Order: sequence, then C-alpha cells, then structure tokens
Amino acid sequence: MTVASAAQPQRKKALGLNFDVGLLLLVGGLTLFGMMMVFSTTFDWSYSLSDHTSTTVVFVRQLRSLAVGIIALFIFARVDYHYWRKWAVLAIVVTLGLLVAVLVVGGRNFGATRGFYNGSIQPSEIAKFMIVLYLAIWLTSKSDKLRQFSYGLVPFAIIVGAIAGAIMMEPDLSAALTVVLVGVTMYFLAGADLIQMALAAVLGGVGGWAVVQASSTGRNRLVEYVAGLQDLTKAGWHVQQALIAFVKGGWLGRGLGSSYQKFGFLPTPHTDSVFAIIGEEIGVVGCVAVIALFALLVWRGLKIAANAGDDLGAILAAGVTCWIAYEALINMAVMVAILPFAGNALPFISYGGSSLVASLAGVGLLLNISHQKYRQEEDLPRRTRANFDYGRRDRRTRLSGAGGRPGVRRK
Repeated sequence: MTVASAAQPQRKKALGLNFDVGLLLLVGGLTLFGMMMVFSTTFDWSYSLSDHTSTTVVFVRQLRSLAVGIIALFIFARVDYHYWRKWAVLAIVVTLGLLVAVLVVGGRNFGATRGFYNGSIQPSEIAKFMIVLYLAIWLTSKSDKLRQFSYGLVPFAIIVGAIAGAIMMEPDLSAALTVVLVGVTMYFLAGADLIQMALAAVLGGVGGWAVVQASSTGRNRLVEYVAGLQDLTKAGWHVQQALIAFVKGGWLGRGLGSSYQKFGFLPTPHTDSVFAIIGEEIGVVGCVAVIALFALLVWRGLKIAANAGDDLGAILAAGVTCWIAYEALINMAVMVAILPFAGNALPFISYGGSSLVASLAGVGLLLNISHQKYRQEEDLPRRTRANFDYGRRDRRTRLSGAGGRPGVRRK
C-alpha cells in the first residue's frame, strides 16, 4: 500500500468528507435537475392556481419539500443506522396505521384516496422507505432461520402482504408493486433459498394477477398495453402522448421550457410523465444523460452495500438502492411503452413532496452506511484496509443462498 493510499482516510477525516461524496454529488445533480423540470412543467398550473399572479406557486411547494428532505437526509446520514433497530417495530406499525387512516380520512383525488392535506402527505411513499428499513433489520435478525418456512417465508409474506395490501386499497397498484419487488429482492439477498423464492414468485404472480383482474383500472391498463404492443396507435392515450413528446423532442429537444405536450395533452406532466417532457425538451441526449446518472447512482449504492461493515448495512444499502432503481426503471419503461402503465414517480425529479423526502431519507441511510465503513477503516491497522476482499483474508464470511450463491460480507 502506498503512502498516499494509506493517508487517504486521514485526508477524508480532516476535510469532513468521511462518506461517499460521489453518491451525494449524483443525488444533488438529479435533485437540482428535478427542481428545474418541476418549474418547467408547472408554471402554467401555478399561474392558474394563483389567479394569474404567479408562476412559481407549485415550484415553491416542491422547494419546501426539498428543505424537509434535506433535513431528513442529514438526520439519517448522521445517526448510526444500527440505532434504528429499537424503533423498527414501532415505525412499521405507525406506517401501517397511516395507510389505514388515509383510507378513512384522506382526500380523494383522481379516483384514489392516497394522501392527507390535499395529497401533500402520502403514506404509501413513507411505506416504501419504512419497509426497506424494517425488512433489513428483520431479515438480519433472523439469520439462518430464514430458510425455515415458519420463520422465514410465512412472516415475510405477512409483513410485505400487509403493507402492499393496504396500499392496494387506496388504490395505488404501482406503489404496492414497488413494495413487493423491493421486499422480494431483499429477501433473496438475505439468504433465502431457491425453493422459497420460487414459491414466493408463484404466490406473488397469482396474487398480482388476481388484483389486476379485480381492478377495473388494472384490467384496462393491461388491455391497453397488449393492444399497444401490436399497434402503438391502439395504446392508451397517456402512452400515445408520451411517445409524441419523444418524437417531437428528437435528438436534442425543443429547448428547456419549450414543451407543447405539457399544455393539456400529456396527463400529469409534472409527476408520472416528467420523463416524456425531458425527452421533448432536451431530447434523446438528455434522456440518456438522466439514465446515466441513475445508473451511476445505482452503482454507488451497490458498492456501498458490497463494502458495508456488517449484514445490516449491506442489506439496508441494497434495499434502498433497489427501491430507487426500480422506481426509476418502471417510470422510464412505462413512458416508452415497454411496461404497462404504472404511476411511479421518477425519484428526485418528479413533483411530489412525499416521494422526494422519502428518497432523500433513503440516501441519508446510504451515506451513513458509507460513513460507518470509513470509520471502521480508520480504526483498523493499515495493512487490513482494502476496498474489496478478494481472498477473505480479513476472516469475514459472506452471506450465501442455495448452491453457494455469493452475497454480501458478514461481520
């Protein structure tokens, strides 16, 4: 090891940068770009809401949410992630209570009951964050018992099913799908065997099909999706208008703020459809740049998970990263007609206070996990410091599934 590499942790400590700076820069860039797109897609809406006196009313709301999100990021970045073990059960119970309460006293918008205070606070977004935090703590506490049916799959199905089921009652099929996808991924990474995963996949598939068939909205979206695969002119109105936006944008776009589709043609251009507006205003090149930023963010998150100091940090970091990745992937895939329509927000970019705050809180957890890793490196003898453990010379084992599947390191 060179003198420069040995002194690196000391330099980070001296500068106060003992966390993953690259991740913070990526999130900062996406968030600033998101604020710009929120203004671009809402200035006309703000003008109407303010009786033609202001074009920034909605933008200011998002700015307030950003301030709350930064506070949440700071709190979760500063507090040791192990501390949340003592609050995990209470947090998931409160989250489930909020999901039930919103069905009783929440406001109804666009045929769904999803939030308090005119939709300003959406428990389903909070639930995405809380299910990641709770599952990481629960899965690591079960350890080798995960492969026992009564200790592993059954409790897992009850936990995830209760949260996803309450979200479906709103209804919010996309948020429920995200909860299930993230939960199953974390369960797999924690060490569930292939038989359990296959059974979970079958049960989840049957349950998802039943939910779609029981929901008129779900059935219509599935029919429109199948029709659109055969002929794009028969796809749903939302998808057709999104594709028109991409065509109008071309390679370089019409210019920031110059979208036509956001003026009444494309539904919800500031939330679900913001990626289509990106395509229209800054073109294919801009869309590729956004995708690249998300890809880099996912890489940084998975690297934090791989280098985490213990199982809890590894599973938690992987869960947060997969949650953000799934949200972004589903949102963008829907806008280009690859997946059936779903109402997922584009993390850090779409308008929505609850989504922004929850996502930034998740980033705070990732920063804290990376911070704890740097602290451990500073406390270890210099000869043991390494970014990757190729030969297991630090005597730590790795989580594994069936067939010796490699996983994250165990302390």
